[in-house]
Order: sequence, then C-alpha cells, then structure tokens
Amino acid sequence: MFPSVVFKSGNNGPAVLGAAEGGPSDPSGLGPLGGQTLPRLDIWTMDRDLSDDDSVVDLSFEAESPLAPPAELLETLPSCDWVLQGDRHQIFFPPSETAGRPQEQRCWSSFLEHRVPVVTEEVAREALLSFVNSKCCYGSAAASDLVILELKQQNLCRYRLETFSESRISEWTFQPFTNHSVDGPQRGTSPRLWDIKVQVPPMFQEDTRRFQVPHSSLVKECHKCHGRGRYKCSGCHGAGTARCSSCSGAKRKAKSARRCQMCSGSGRRRCSTCSGRGNKTCATCKGEKKLLHFIQLVIAWKNSLFEFVSEHQLDFPGELLAKARGETLFKDENTTVYPIVDFPLREISLASRRGISEHSAALASRARVLQQRQTLELIPLTEVRYWYQGKTDVYYIYGTDRQVYLVDYPERYCCGCTII
Repeated sequence: MFPSVVFKSGNNGPAVLGAAEGGPSDPSGLGPLGGQTLPRLDIWTMDRDLSDDDSVVDLSFEAESPLAPPAELLETLPSCDWVLQGDRHQIFFPPSETAGRPQEQRCWSSFLEHRVPVVTEEVAREALLSFVNSKCCYGSAAASDLVILELKQQNLCRYRLETFSESRISEWTFQPFTNHSVDGPQRGTSPRLWDIKVQVPPMFQEDTRRFQVPHSSLVKECHKCHGRGRYKCSGCHGAGTARCSSCSGAKRKAKSARRCQMCSGSGRRRCSTCSGRGNKTCATCKGEKKLLHFIQLVIAWKNSLFEFVSEHQLDFPGELLAKARGETLFKDENTTVYPIVDFPLREISLASRRGISEHSAALASRARVLQQRQTLELIPLTEVRYWYQGKTDVYYIYGTDRQVYLVDYPERYCCGCTII
C-alpha cells in the first residue's frame, strides 16, 4: 500500500542512501549504509500486552492514513527544503549553476560540401522494386514497366535538441517497524536535498530512483489499529461466524423440513474472511503495532526532446521525416549548448534558438540540467512522378536508406495472406 525503501550494504554497495547497484560507496558516512552497524535506539512507543478484549478495534470510520506527517518528523529537518505539502510530496528548486563555457564561433562553409548522392531513374526504380518485393500483395510488373516522368529532389535539415535533467521530490511515507535500528534525528541533522550525492545514470537514459533521507526516521504507534496490531473482522463483526449462505440463517432448506447440511442446522458458518478468528492482522503495520515514518527522496532523470524539420513543398507526411535516417552534419554535446547562428537556412537557426529557450524555461524552476546535445542532420527527399497504363501518380524516396512511401500502387491485389 505504501512505498518502502530497501537498504543494501556491502563493499560494492550503492552511493549514499542505497542507490542503484554498481554505484560508488558512500564517502560521507550518511545513514546506516556500507555495512555499518548502528546501535539500537530506545523509542518512546513501547509494545503493550493486550488481552483478547482490548486487542481489536472497529475501523468502520477510521481514515486509511493520516493527512499529514507527524510534527516531530518535520521539526528536525533543515530550513524550508523539506517542508511537505498536503499531497505528501514537494518539488524542490535546484541550486543555481554558474555560467557555462563561452559560445564558440562556428564556420558553416563545410555544410555546403555535404551532398547526398543524386537520385537517378535507375536508383528510383530500384528503391521502388525493393519496396514492392517486401509486400506480399504487390506485383512487381508495374514497378518494372512504369515510366518515370520527373524527379524532384530536396535536401531537408532536421534539428534535434536533447536536454538531460535531474529533478528531486520529497515524499513522506511509512512502513511497518520491525525493531531494526532507527536512523533518527538523534544521529544528526538531515542533509539538504541537493547535498545528497547519488550515482547518476548514463547520460540521456531516463531513470527514477528512491532513497531514504538520512536521520529522518521516526517511530510512531500505528494510526490504523492504534497500536494493537489487529482489528475486528468486518465480515463477522468479531463473532468469528457469519450467517449461513445456504439457508440464510433459517437452519433448514427453503420449502423443506430437512436440516441444512452446510451449517449442520445451526444457521451460522465459520467466517471465511477471518477464518473464524474474529479479527484480522492490521494491513498497515502488518501486525507490528508500530510504523517507521521517514522522508523519501525521489530522483527522476528525464530526457527532454525538441525536434524541427525544415519546410518543403512536397505532399509528404511529416511524421515519416521525424523517423527518417539522415546524414549528420553537426553534433554538439556539453553541459550547456548555444543556439546555432549564421546557418544557411535561417529557419534552422531560429528553431535552435527556440528549442534552447523552451527547454530553459521549462526546466529552470524544477530541475537541474546535467547535459545537452544538439544535432543537425541532412535528410534527402525525392518526389518521383511516373506514368503507368494511362495514369500519372507519384511516390517518394526518403532518408539515406532510401525508404519508399506511396499512397496508391497500381498493381495491388489480395493473395490470400493470413495475418499471424
């Protein structure tokens, strides 16, 4: 029902607070990690020996969980970094970063030297034949016999910006307390949000991890069962038996004088919900009677993407251009990238500036940018106009791998294919 943090230890354990496997060891000594043995703390809530009479409680009107974390949990946290909202989590602003490297002057003269091989009639026909042969319901005669009337070739540019960022969110949570060591405020002050060091995943690979904040634990009596560990069964209301479903409690079958065989004529059967015990183990504390409250740090690494393809005058779907293979003209990867300027196609320069501005505005108040990467690719697109059996039509060849797109192929039939 509620998330819990699994602690791991060992020489090759996670970085601070149980990060993903493979991370470095914790050099700062924060929290009970790295195989350290911590002394057991005395806590103010103690188990009570309960009789059968006072060991159950009716939970018909009890809330599933408290609306706010215990006040003691917040008093020991540093400044306003850990103030939680009513929805049990809070987004934190990252620390300001220093200015990155200065913008470099680029020369785009080499751009003019990049040329994709010209698509000839022979190349256009071979691409169509390859496409037709991959379709079980297309005949190859039309592709071989059609007359190519015109080839209209354009070289498009695709700009792509990727921004890899890290955001941190705190969540108040709890789990059953099983009498293990408690890393509470007695062990020191909890570190600030962005002071907690963790192992960062490979750049541009999204991931989400959860860690327990050091010195933020607090043991409290379970709010659900009030420290009893169990509660009255809702199926039998603590009686251990329920009305027989076969005879509806009448002890005999309807329209019959025969005694009900299911309940042996008693009218009641053992409660199937609690197996006749009259009470159930508390699902919140798992019968442990106490809960360990703590602050959980959730770190999300996200890769934001901005794409733009230069305009063209052909009737070709734009979604295919986003997936088309291109020739890389330029690639820039750094902590901060700068807009492309003085590019021969002005729309690319404007798109670069807009993409960087949008990512900066979207992430500045809620995440820290770790790395940016911008690429510029050349995508060939050719419109092929052809004539076949008195009709003219077009198909398109796109991408460096010469994929084909056409709407209406003249030799198309049903060959009894079975969809598997």
